[in-house]
Amino acid sequence: MATMVDVAQRAGVSTATVSHVLNDTRPVRPATRQAVLEAMDALGYTPNTLARSLVTSRTRSIGLAVSAISNPYFTEILQGVEAGALEHGYGLLIADPHDDPVHERKVVQLLHERRVDGMIVAPSADPDELLDYLGKHDVPTVFLDRLVDTAADTRVGTRVGTGVGTAAETPSDDSSGAPQDTSFHSFRFDQVCTENAEPMAQLVTHLAELGHKRIGLVAGLPGLSTTTERISGYRHGLANAGLPYDERLVAHGDSQSSAAERTTHALLSLAAPPSALVTGNNAMTIGALRALRERGLSVPDDLALCCFDDFAWADLFTPRLTAISQPSKEIGAQAVQLLLERLASPSRPGRTVRLPSTLVHRTSCGCPEDPEKTEAFASPGHPQSTEKGPVS
Repeated sequence: MATMVDVAQRAGVSTATVSHVLNDTRPVRPATRQAVLEAMDALGYTPNTLARSLVTSRTRSIGLAVSAISNPYFTEILQGVEAGALEHGYGLLIADPHDDPVHERKVVQLLHERRVDGMIVAPSADPDELLDYLGKHDVPTVFLDRLVDTAADTRVGTRVGTGVGTAAETPSDDSSGAPQDTSFHSFRFDQVCTENAEPMAQLVTHLAELGHKRIGLVAGLPGLSTTTERISGYRHGLANAGLPYDERLVAHGDSQSSAAERTTHALLSLAAPPSALVTGNNAMTIGALRALRERGLSVPDDLALCCFDDFAWADLFTPRLTAISQPSKEIGAQAVQLLLERLASPSRPGRTVRLPSTLVHRTSCGCPEDPEKTEAFASPGHPQSTEKGPVS
């Protein structure tokens, strides 16, 4: 078995230089680095990961805690995380928190105890225990898809917007004189997600322009920032169209297919049911379609349908589904990049990065086929990446 000494001799460098290439402990000239890598490849040298971790205090591994890994949206995010990690020489340890705050805290602790260098987490609707653990142990962490809730942000004077905009700074002191929780001031999180409110508003506005006056919403799990933002966008879309908000037309499908099926039945059982429906994610779209089929209703003849989340078979339905497409793989890759930047600069201010979503216009909304009609959504007047203060 080849050793580091063998690699050094073949590359014509010192063993210290080989170590610097392996562990990124000191800059090495590109030509020298390439010579070392070629020598490793020629000799079939396999680095001792355990020995490297003892030298660098790094395991070159990332913990990924994402619920509903079977969901195609999160599966694509996982692909983006894996590709980004592999590109930079990191491995992944994966756990499913099942959107349960207690289980979430346990799996994150287990990942941390396996000495991952940092975490990428899609937080639950009640992440207080998670935030407490990550803050207490100074675990470099990036939240993806879902932003941490505003109550947690308030503890360190930073608010993550729940509307169209990105994170906004607020003063860290409290003029009311109330005692402040400062236990998390030394810890910072980064976050990456897509635009939610404006794309949802555009879907609702589009349906209103087609003549719909009663537009229902199958919303996600209460407490998630994605749910809050998409409801906000729904209300904004109604206001843009001059339509009143009717709380009876908004029901939670809890981000699951079975719950969305029941919710859709409930909406369609109203004395004045909706003539159009918007679903808050791909799993709930499947549930809504099941309910419509059970009732013998046709889309879009009996009811127009638009959905948040595009997925591989959305254009195989008849009619083809009009959907908001999120750049899921890019979300995963961006999360890795933010984590690597955090590892390189632990004390820098936290960042929230929003990526644009795209409306894929098909026919389930009631429009004729138009493959050229797509639109990307970014926050008007807001940067896609925002430096912000510490978030806990």
